[in-house]
Amino acid sequence: MEARLLIVDDEEIALLNLQHVMEKEGYQVTAARSGAAAVRLLEQKDYDVVLTDLRMEGVDGMDVLRKSRASQPKAEVIFITGYATAESAVQALKHGAFYYIAKPFRLDEVRKVVAEALAKVALRRENDALRREVERYRDGDGIVTQDTAMQRLLDIARQIAPTDCSVLITGESGTGKELFAKYLHRHSTRCEGPYTAINCGAFSEQLLANELFGHEKGAFTGATALKKGLIETSSGGTLFLDEVTEMTPSMQVKLLRVLQEKEVLRLGGTRPVKCDVRVLAATNRDVSEAIRNGVFREDLYFRLNVVNLQIPPLAQRKGDIPLLAQHFLLKYASRMKKPVTRISGEVMALLMDYPFPGNVRELENLIERGTAMAVDDAIEVEHLPESLQKAGTLNLRRIDGRLPTLEEQEQTYIYRVLEEVKGNQTAAAQILGINRASLWRKLKAWQEAEPGK
Repeated sequence: MEARLLIVDDEEIALLNLQHVMEKEGYQVTAARSGAAAVRLLEQKDYDVVLTDLRMEGVDGMDVLRKSRASQPKAEVIFITGYATAESAVQALKHGAFYYIAKPFRLDEVRKVVAEALAKVALRRENDALRREVERYRDGDGIVTQDTAMQRLLDIARQIAPTDCSVLITGESGTGKELFAKYLHRHSTRCEGPYTAINCGAFSEQLLANELFGHEKGAFTGATALKKGLIETSSGGTLFLDEVTEMTPSMQVKLLRVLQEKEVLRLGGTRPVKCDVRVLAATNRDVSEAIRNGVFREDLYFRLNVVNLQIPPLAQRKGDIPLLAQHFLLKYASRMKKPVTRISGEVMALLMDYPFPGNVRELENLIERGTAMAVDDAIEVEHLPESLQKAGTLNLRRIDGRLPTLEEQEQTYIYRVLEEVKGNQTAAAQILGINRASLWRKLKAWQEAEPGK
């Protein structure tokens, strides 16, 4: 679709000249001979960029800017004026103008500024499209994905959520194992009951036993009152045991009894207490190896692993990176009350090329940092940690003993991005920082040049 420009100037010769130049660039141009006419046009039709004179009779350029901001906030406004002063330039930019050009101007300068404004508009549209994609793929429980493997896991989770079977969730740290545990609870028949989570690797054996099983009054020095453990207080709900393979062997025996007998014995107690709790567990370890090494009981594994959900690392589902990055941007921009609405194409390219050893948690941390550091409406490369900036240095591979041309490097990179997002051209365009039509034209040209590609 052609970019739509509105040009406003009360000097007819200047107006017609600029209109002619912009139409030759392939833009769809509407001319307004006064600020009042421009205001009426802004009420009738959408524009991508407004080029307006600053000083005009009656309705001036600032009035046009205010109207544009009110009715078409996504349009960019460029001032062109013969009365340029530092003060007026500052005021224009302060009120949201994209750029301020003094007359007499060079046509090349105007062409360049308009192209940059349109690029910003296009990127904003791509971010809006991605935001709609986020809403499409968000399931209401914080799990944002378009990855087929993750979608299959969600299908399994939906199917088993209403049952009471135990589930073992495996995957690297930061992949979102607890999100799936919460999902299972919210979609279960126990959703009105408590959801309790505990990290088994964060406590010594004695403290973990006290937390899980509770104790009777007088069970040990300092036990001045009866304390119910989490297994007991979670009755009617769900207990999530994170890093369950970190439990000591004796604790594993006690947990196995809970799962088999549906009852818990408090520390210092003599009578077991019935408990009605669904147990979900998670680990980032290789469970088979832990069993072989005698670290984890096989019988407990079979009790916990009625259904296994293995969460893939982020490096294996890179098509989710743009969606997740936008999801976290919305989250932290709202929380910090900052007008950050987009992620630059350069940043997205770095994120797509990064292996993410810390998985989704690391991506969230990067976007939170970027949002905090951003000074405008976008997260730029300089807002990322220096280590990630350095990791983004292009790797120039030689072709037939020579360095590649810029076009060859671009082609290689675009095909790589498409491969990462499984051919999703909308996601690829967002990562590349170009609009989808531009990407389509490039691909078409390369396919025509190499029919077998």
